[in-house]
Amino acid sequence: MVTGGAGFIGSNIVAGLEARGLGRVVVCDRLRDGAKWRNIAGRALHDVIRPEDLPAWLDRHRGAVQAIIHMGAISATTETDVDRIMANNFRLSVDLWTWCARNQSRLIYASSAATYGDGAAGFDDDFSADALARLRPLNPYGWSKHLFDRRVREDLDAGRHAPPQWVGLKFFNVFGPNEYHKAGQMSVVAQVHPVAKSGEAFALFRSHRPDVPDGGQSRDFVWIDDVVDVVLWLLETPRVSGLFNLGTGQARSFLDLASEVYRALGREPSFAWRDTPEAIRDKYQYFTQAEMGRLRAAGYDRPFTPLEEGVSRYVTEFLENAADPYR
Repeated sequence: MVTGGAGFIGSNIVAGLEARGLGRVVVCDRLRDGAKWRNIAGRALHDVIRPEDLPAWLDRHRGAVQAIIHMGAISATTETDVDRIMANNFRLSVDLWTWCARNQSRLIYASSAATYGDGAAGFDDDFSADALARLRPLNPYGWSKHLFDRRVREDLDAGRHAPPQWVGLKFFNVFGPNEYHKAGQMSVVAQVHPVAKSGEAFALFRSHRPDVPDGGQSRDFVWIDDVVDVVLWLLETPRVSGLFNLGTGQARSFLDLASEVYRALGREPSFAWRDTPEAIRDKYQYFTQAEMGRLRAAGYDRPFTPLEEGVSRYVTEFLENAADPYR
């Protein structure tokens, strides 16, 4: 079962599950009236269900669900309806944790690098209660993810039943195909592509800190195939449980990222500058970089895709394929 299975990360995981032949796959998501359905149009699926039908579906299939990969969430950092965020991001996660514990199904869920807030407490995926208590997310989305991480820690410390394997993944800045339905929340690569293709200058945020140059704001950008590879490795390595960062361990600037889009198109990079909107300026992260030691210590030893290669593949294999840019 992949919740959010028609979304960006979820649909790529579904494709990876199918390619690896890891059994029947069920998607739980809302497709609505947009093009999101195209993210899973090429997949052979056992079932597709709506989130409101999930409790009844799970009750009917007790004992048959090997694992739930819980990617479903309101992921927009600009969402302001906190009740809606809590119902979708926290309450559902608690319910799935409880169901998996009772029915001995494995659970892999999406946490987020947004739990680290402005990074003042670092980016170490220390899962101790004290370390979690030091984190201060900057928006309701990050807080909802952080609250569930803390709930998991509380359940484990209290000796309550847990799924036979459980893993939380703190995703950093993931980019790749099947994110087109996200509109303004798409990765910078997808946003730069049409501007670079037209030969125009792309507008990056101006820095509002004297120690950071314009375009020097940095993130840990991770290619979607690496995310899928980690998830599949976890499914094949049931002994591993824990809360792990999922980035590359190497921060790169937005200027680096955007420049690679131009280069992938054979064009010279060209940029303009605009002020960071005041509504998000005091919550804007200037630097994120995943500490990857814990995932490595757990046994994941495969290399992560260099930024240049990931951007080139995304542009040439997907964004330039106007007829079918989907995986």
